[in-house]
Amino acid sequence: MGQNFLVDKIEKSIVELLMSKQYKVGDIIPKELELVNMLGVSRTVVREAFTRLRIKGFIESRKKRGTIIKSPNIVSVLEHSMNPNIMGDATLKEIFEMRLALEVGMSDFIFKRAKAEDIAELKKITAKEPVDVKTDIFEIEQEIAFHGKLYEITGNTTMKDFQKMLLPIFNYVHNSGLLSNKTSEVRNFVTHRDLVDIIENGTPNKLRKAMREHLNAHFVRSFR
Repeated sequence: MGQNFLVDKIEKSIVELLMSKQYKVGDIIPKELELVNMLGVSRTVVREAFTRLRIKGFIESRKKRGTIIKSPNIVSVLEHSMNPNIMGDATLKEIFEMRLALEVGMSDFIFKRAKAEDIAELKKITAKEPVDVKTDIFEIEQEIAFHGKLYEITGNTTMKDFQKMLLPIFNYVHNSGLLSNKTSEVRNFVTHRDLVDIIENGTPNKLRKAMREHLNAHFVRSFR
């Protein structure tokens, strides 16, 4: 049995053990030596399994306390494998679609949590964009600035971190040729300025519909 395979197995066994004993965030877990005796493997294997769990954010060492369970940063766990250069086309396209669904779905959070200073910041961002928008595919810098602020407004840290992780994938797929080059017609096109106006004066339902229309070109490219 290879060392890596054994470490994989013990890492999984440790997690299963903690779950079976109903350990919670903040609880002190058994020491390395205890796990060596419980699992019947060398201390080196247990130590390597601990290292992996620390990297993934599942555990951390505390002075005078020992090793405790912590709430992992889910985005950080995923980030190590989110490299567009090592992903298949189908997976890349699915991640592209996932971001579209996320941005339509977060409209209620944006509307409910946007403050006056957030709206002022959005207006500042859109003031740097061309007034007469000719296309429903924005420049990447405009997309990053505007949509990044929307994620910030949600107040959901995990969602915001997730967006940062998805952005390189989104950009890669956008420019890779995986999607159709045909976009939606410009009629009924919703601009960033339109979205800001709805956030300030509209309703959650109007914002959700407007966001879907704003992203329509990306949906069309994905469906074809």
